[in-house]
Formats: sequence, C-alpha cells, structure tokens
Amino acid sequence: MRTSLLKLTAFLALASAVVVAQQKTPHDPAEMAQHHINMLAKHLSLSPQQQQQATALFTQTSATVQPLHDAMKTAHQNLHDAVQKNDTASIEQISNTIGNLMAQITAAEAKAHAAFYQTLTPEQQTKLGQMDMHHGPGMHGHGMHEHGGMEGHPPGASF
Repeated sequence: MRTSLLKLTAFLALASAVVVAQQKTPHDPAEMAQHHINMLAKHLSLSPQQQQQATALFTQTSATVQPLHDAMKTAHQNLHDAVQKNDTASIEQISNTIGNLMAQITAAEAKAHAAFYQTLTPEQQTKLGQMDMHHGPGMHGHGMHEHGGMEGHPPGASF
C-alpha cells in the first residue's frame, strides 16, 4: 500500500504539471480543487461526506501552495535571465531555490493526497490505483502548480 501511495503521489504531481502547463491563466484555488473533486467523485463514486472532506482538503492545499507557485514563477524567470547573462553563480543559487520550492510544493500536495486516500474505502482505493495504471498523466490533474510557464504536479493530485 505504501508503494501504491508513493506512485499515486508521483503520478499526481506529474499530472498536475501537465494539466496546468496547458492553462494560460491561473485559476482560483477553490475552482481548481472543485474540478479535481468532481473528477474523483465521478470515477470513485465518492459519498457527499467524502466530497466535502476532499473539497476542504484540496482547497486548503491549493491556497497554501499558491505563494510557492508564485515564487517558483519568479525563480524560473530569474533563471532564464541568469542563463542569458551566463551568470553561473546565480544559476546555481536559483536552481537550488527552485528545487527547494518544488520540494515544498510536492510535500504539501503529497500530504493532502495521503489524507484524502485515508478517507477512501478499500474498494475506492483499489479503483484509484487502477485509474493510475490505465489512464496515465492528465487523469488526475488538479492544477495546483505554477512556475515558469508550468502550472501543476500532485501534486499530488490534488493532483
């Protein structure tokens, strides 16, 4: 089960990045979370209580990571500028900043997905695992990331 959860978290983070990279403007965190919840409710037959819990959880996570996404976007622009100037010292420093921000985003989204996973029945957990295997990236996109032209991973999730 731990391996499945780790795979789910990694998948959701990647899916988030792919989905949000396609979006031109950031969405409201509550809107992003609701889109994700709607998809999960449909595919997992979530109860109203599970939907309510998931909505609160993913909305909170989206709002929490939004400042990190903003910082990531700025860092990517700064990295772009440093590359054009061949400023290798800044490239190192900014790259470390990007890595740190990504780690914080990934951890926050993974914790949200872990908490959500605990609200699922064993049957729903199985369905979620099957969705990961059969649908590939994009199935769980919830659009929580924004950094340098990429927004999205769950992510991570929410995915």
